[in-house]
Amino acid sequence: MKFVIAPDSFKGSLTAKEAAENIRAGLARVYPDADYELVPMADGGEGTVQSLVDATSGELITETVTGPLGQSVQAAYGMLGDGKTAAIEMSAASGIGFVTKKTRNPLVTTTYGTGELMIKALDHGAKKIILGIGGSATNDGGAGMAQAIGVSLKDATGHELGYGGGALGDLATIDISGLDPRLNTTEILIASDVTNPLVGDTGASAVFGPQKGATRAMVKQLDQNLTHYAAVIKATLGKDLANFPGAGAAGGLGAGLLAFTQAKMERGIEIVIAYTNLQERALNADYVFTGEGGIDYQTQYGKTPFGVAKATKQVAPKAPVIVVAGNIGKGVDSLYQEDAIDAIFATPDGAKTLDRAIADSNHDISELAENIARLIKASH
Repeated sequence: MKFVIAPDSFKGSLTAKEAAENIRAGLARVYPDADYELVPMADGGEGTVQSLVDATSGELITETVTGPLGQSVQAAYGMLGDGKTAAIEMSAASGIGFVTKKTRNPLVTTTYGTGELMIKALDHGAKKIILGIGGSATNDGGAGMAQAIGVSLKDATGHELGYGGGALGDLATIDISGLDPRLNTTEILIASDVTNPLVGDTGASAVFGPQKGATRAMVKQLDQNLTHYAAVIKATLGKDLANFPGAGAAGGLGAGLLAFTQAKMERGIEIVIAYTNLQERALNADYVFTGEGGIDYQTQYGKTPFGVAKATKQVAPKAPVIVVAGNIGKGVDSLYQEDAIDAIFATPDGAKTLDRAIADSNHDISELAENIARLIKASH
């Protein structure tokens, strides 16, 4: 009997690796002699670096970089087991977690630290970079990132622009002659499922600006500034990014990466599936277990359980895919219509507080896996 165990993290309680180990522990109480293939997963959002490091026996490296408000912060990135691929989450350096309700201000927050992490990774020998760009505190179009990797952004008086989306309205010239030359040959994969353009009613400022502290007036200013920024990029580099799908991700960081590096966008889950060799490891599987903290109808739009199900069905079509979740939300019946996920189970919640449920997560997931294994055994 071969079990493939490929969950995402259970946000706030377990990493993907810990979730996988707990599922295995439960299954092993019923099938102690089975083969277990543990593949920690992620979808490009929070936890992607940890999952890729765990799945490839890589390492985490912590650096001091510039936070979104210009402060020094500690940020970790991963070097994968191949020794040449770095995994970075922009939120580790430029994320919303570094600002408070009082200090958040997309007119001044910067992606400079994300660019610094990219350079640190190159210094460590990275030839490829996987960059997850969710959870940003920024709306600067990736301008700070660009400056950190050697791009000069100057105003009409010849002064370098300051931090934040508020400064982009003064942009007069772009000079890429100082760009770190290693980036010309570095493959960068942007892990993002966001398809918003850079500007307009569905752009970075209008859709995501308010959650980063932007008032209605600020949203208007930020959108105008990003429109100007896109126009200067087009005039200087010949790249038309204003309406490019995904350019608005992470406050326009998508646009900055596409403008100044050899980057391309891919769905986060597809990147993780490729780099963890999930399909190869799922060959000859009898059962596939996946999961995450919460599952609902949105799971079919780029989330880990659905991606795992679709990928493993291609190589092990007869292996049932079983989802383990902390809670089940609305519309999960739609997930069964795609012939990918076969069954969904939630851990017992009872009359627990959220804190209690988190504290019990190791036990509850393991117990649930054991009960599913007993059902499997009884059906054989």
